Amino acid sequence: MTVSSRPLVGEPIAMDLINTRWVSGGTRHDLLDGPTGLARWLTEAGLGTRFDADPAALPPLLRARDAIAVLVAAPDDPGATAELNAILEHGTVRRTLAEGAPRTAVAFDAPAWGPAWTAADGYLDLLAAPDRIRRCAHPDCVLYFYDTSKNGTRRWCSMAGCGNRAKAARHHARERTGRGA
Repeated sequence: MTVSSRPLVGEPIAMDLINTRWVSGGTRHDLLDGPTGLARWLTEAGLGTRFDADPAALPPLLRARDAIAVLVAAPDDPGATAELNAILEHGTVRRTLAEGAPRTAVAFDAPAWGPAWTAADGYLDLLAAPDRIRRCAHPDCVLYFYDTSKNGTRRWCSMAGCGNRAKAARHHARERTGRGA
């Protein structure tokens, strides 16, 4: 599939992964529909230098995406929790001391699990402030974001996109109400 511009690139890795499915112009898109999309996502997510776009990485990554998407909507879902934990079992964090400084490395039982494990681990990091994990407030948007605004009141995946559409809709509603009076 040739996909033009994917919205909301650059979110934390777990949010970026679930945002590989989006709607544009009424059409549903899925970036991870094949190895080309996998390679693109790894690059866009900043993982292209750490992981190869091995087609074997796609099934674990899709499992991670589905589990994280469910957990974002229903944090206590036991099935998604078990799935996320199963993904995390494919990697082990190893801490060492090198040149007088602590180092952390992750060892995977198979390289294909690297991207999925990294996204699952990234989701755990976001749970330090779970109330900052949000779905865009626009009713037609399917994207999620991690609110890093100072006061934690971000509502839109993008002010230029969904935020602007909402403001325009409110303006037009006021105009219609004003004309009807």
